[in-house]
Amino acid sequence: MNRTRSNRRILLLCTLLVCLVSMLVIRFSAAAEENVIPETRQLPRLVDRADLLSELEEEELEARLDEISERQQADVVVVTVNSLDGKSAQDYADDFYDYNGYGIGTDKSGILLLVSMEARDWHITTTGFGIRAITDAGLDYISDQFLPYLSDGEYLDAFETYADLCDEFLTQAKTGNAYDGDHMPKGAYPWLKNLLIALGSGVVIALLIVEGMRRSLKSVKMQRSAENYVRAGSMQVTRRQDHFLYTRTSKSARPKNNSGSSGSSTHTSSSGTSHGGGGGKF
Repeated sequence: MNRTRSNRRILLLCTLLVCLVSMLVIRFSAAAEENVIPETRQLPRLVDRADLLSELEEEELEARLDEISERQQADVVVVTVNSLDGKSAQDYADDFYDYNGYGIGTDKSGILLLVSMEARDWHITTTGFGIRAITDAGLDYISDQFLPYLSDGEYLDAFETYADLCDEFLTQAKTGNAYDGDHMPKGAYPWLKNLLIALGSGVVIALLIVEGMRRSLKSVKMQRSAENYVRAGSMQVTRRQDHFLYTRTSKSARPKNNSGSSGSSTHTSSSGTSHGGGGGKF
């Protein structure tokens, strides 16, 4: 009788042990699956969890992102969220890219723009060929173009500007001469256009002022010599002589051509993937 009870206890303990081990295996397997990078993309190229766009705007933007991505063979992605869930903007963007299977080709090429409304953070993460296409200087250039729209709440304009510039930078990088340093797209800086307008307006105003002053001097006529300004008999030149005193020669080094290239700084994400990029507030 005692032996039967003992066997039952042993059997019960073994059953409990098997159940416990099974639960641990399932738990660790699920955790491991969460940290596995999928082979294919799991989400669309536009994820608007902060609901910044209308349905029509989402359709328009997603179609543009898909067309650019497939033609360039590099995912161009926009993600909006309400919170970063305690992560930094960089870590959130990197992990969202990696663990949702974004990226095309063996090097997972792509560019992702993250916008978080919680503290008005933005971050661009680049991967694969995207790192070579969007250098640190290129990132500054691109953000200068879309941030004014983002700050003003013109979200569709901001995201379309970002997408179009990604397209342009990827195209340029394929030529082997990526935009970097002083080598940037021409005519895209709004401040340059405004400066030219201001200079043109200033020149016109100055000409009008000078013309008005000229017309007011009706009694003044141009003289061929200074004789009319000298009192007769007040000055007499008796001798003229020129003396050569000295000469001075100075030399300066010819400025070197420095393009100011910056390249791309990189870091490693939690998945072990190398990323470039950067961000800030808007």
